[in-house]
Amino acid sequence: MSVLRSRPGGDIVHRLSAVDAQTYWMSAKIPNDTVLLYGFAGAPAEPEAAIEEIIERAGDCPDLTVCVEEGGFLTYPAWVHRGVDRSMFVLHGVEGLTFRQCLEQVGEVTGRPLDARAAAWRLHLFVGVEGVPDVVGPGTVAVLQISHALGGGGRMSAPAAIMLGRRDGLVRGIDVSRTPMHLAVSGFRAARAHRRLVEDTDAGRVPPPAELRPVLRTNDRPAGPRNLRIVTRRRSDLSGSTVTIAALSAISVALAEHLRCLGEDPSTLGAEVPMTKPPPRLAYNHFGNVGVGLYPELAESERGARIAADLDARRRRAAHPAIRVADLAFASTPAPLLRWGMDRFDPDVRVTRVTGNTVVSSVNCGPMDFHLGGAPVTMACAFPGLSPMMGLTHAVCGVGDAISISVHAAESAIGDIDAYVDRLEAALPR
Repeated sequence: MSVLRSRPGGDIVHRLSAVDAQTYWMSAKIPNDTVLLYGFAGAPAEPEAAIEEIIERAGDCPDLTVCVEEGGFLTYPAWVHRGVDRSMFVLHGVEGLTFRQCLEQVGEVTGRPLDARAAAWRLHLFVGVEGVPDVVGPGTVAVLQISHALGGGGRMSAPAAIMLGRRDGLVRGIDVSRTPMHLAVSGFRAARAHRRLVEDTDAGRVPPPAELRPVLRTNDRPAGPRNLRIVTRRRSDLSGSTVTIAALSAISVALAEHLRCLGEDPSTLGAEVPMTKPPPRLAYNHFGNVGVGLYPELAESERGARIAADLDARRRRAAHPAIRVADLAFASTPAPLLRWGMDRFDPDVRVTRVTGNTVVSSVNCGPMDFHLGGAPVTMACAFPGLSPMMGLTHAVCGVGDAISISVHAAESAIGDIDAYVDRLEAALPR
């Protein structure tokens, strides 16, 4: 974070980067909180004592001791110190919940967006849950809801693990700060670099941008009940070059079959995949959403190879200097100009072609080296939010050898979510 000024009393104030401020302002129009869910084997003997331990550890993590302070129209919002206290924890006292019932409650409580000016995160605890994956007997479910201005699941899984007991965890910060003083020179360099990108694309030295795809019912405005589901596997179960590619391939099979049964043509099916950008890191939200084909008509091995090739092409294009220079120029945008643009953003505008027909994000939560009140972690997952043009999202998450594929869907997108999850279960190898 870049130091902007000091408050009366000596507290240091850090300006939000342009991308993180845009993400924060966007939340007023499209709720976008990051949601991470963890399962633990057993329950803490004294939940309140476990919460006190978490409060102490979170208080030592800089990313968990901030909230947003709004500035005037001419300035960016800022991160200011906010101590960790009991008000940031919700202990849900419903006994005997099944895991399915717990997910229903998770959908309800995380459907109420955070006010990052009051607190940038909140932890929900459900104790005594039956049927937590890979848990014999009652388990505990912890759900961390975080302002997306602090980052997505890929970044915020690190401070989450730290406050749950991981030692020596590393949280990625910002490498380079930018100010409006850089705008003129950054804009000139961006224009020149873009011309080079066009030349390199025409010459075949750089992959072209991904083609947009026709909308399907999964891109309809979300309507009806919204549901959460989780499918679990072991890392060794999933074939393919990476867990993410194996999951994308299975989602392709399951979603194409499901859409055909609903009268849709899935031949152009594609996914919108968040991909980390190359350095330098200019914001907490240092990623871009790229389009990847899912190729449901191909055999499994060829489908996986084509998905891998698409991901590689998107990485190679993102590594072109023009993309980095454009990011530097955006990072120098004056606050009034970015506020003006966000004020005019209309979430009700509909389009006929999209980056993808579903979202598939990927989060590596690292080793199983944290706990809740002595109960060891057994699983982790994330739930990307829905948006006016996206009624179905997935996340592929790993902690240790445990892999979770989450499904977040509106009824309007896929109808019977359990029928879709059954297809996804069948498509994923064991």
